[in-house]
Amino acid sequence: MTSASPASAQVPRRRRKSVLRPIGLYAIRIALALFFAFPIVFMLVSSLKPDQQIFADLGSIKAFLPVGHLSLDNYTGVFDRVPAARFLFNSIGISVITVALGIFVNSLAAFALSRMRWRGRKIVLTAVIATLIVPIEVFAVPMVWWVNKLPWLQVNGFHVTITEGWLDTYQVQILPFVGNAFSIFLFHQYFRSIPKELDEAAVIDGASWFGIYRRIVMPLSGPAVATVAILTFLPMWNAYLWPLMVVQSEDLRPVMIGIQYFFQTNPSWGEIMAYSSMITVPVLALFVAFQRAFVNSIASSGVKG
Repeated sequence: MTSASPASAQVPRRRRKSVLRPIGLYAIRIALALFFAFPIVFMLVSSLKPDQQIFADLGSIKAFLPVGHLSLDNYTGVFDRVPAARFLFNSIGISVITVALGIFVNSLAAFALSRMRWRGRKIVLTAVIATLIVPIEVFAVPMVWWVNKLPWLQVNGFHVTITEGWLDTYQVQILPFVGNAFSIFLFHQYFRSIPKELDEAAVIDGASWFGIYRRIVMPLSGPAVATVAILTFLPMWNAYLWPLMVVQSEDLRPVMIGIQYFFQTNPSWGEIMAYSSMITVPVLALFVAFQRAFVNSIASSGVKG
């Protein structure tokens, strides 16, 4: 009787390892996904429960399960306690306008830095990247002083006047955050991955620089646009410190300011969870919608940058 050779004995082991390895990786990914999903699941489930049941279920797995007395009373209570509809409208408008202007302005700046040749562009790019290390808390107070001195056109019917100061307005929550250094850098890295031979061919056909930007570069930069949209939308939607400093009127406040309303008198944790769910779901939906483009853009910018 002949015995199996060592080489033939190692083949089943290799096959077993090749099968077990992806299973182990998927198990780790599922465990991490469940770990990070627990707070969101708890928030969504608790938003449907009364306060007494929330505290009663904290010591068991019931805290993460939609069991017991479930209703939408907490969601209706949110609109009774705070002007949630107005806050949502303000945040959606501020975020969408900032994203749209930011994509246009930052992509134009990145196009000039990555596709056009002019003296000093590397110095300008270095200065732009250097601003990334400066947090908003450092220049928040000086910026409040500056925006309070800026002029603005005020229209009353057919009468237009120039007023001083942007405080307690929509533009003070939008315009200071249109230009973004990280968005410029991300667009710059992605634009560099697009062959410059396309620019040369377009120039031969008589295209201007703006025509190259509009007809060639931007149509090929969908992943970068989606990534910048997400990374611009998130901080604008989550803005708290800046609106707290520059906005006093309730009609102009964004959603994050509304959280403090629930802690003024008799906080209801069910309503807090309902309000938190209302302001979290749009962000999750946005990320899920642009997830693939987001990953593709980060991969392209990191590898080819």
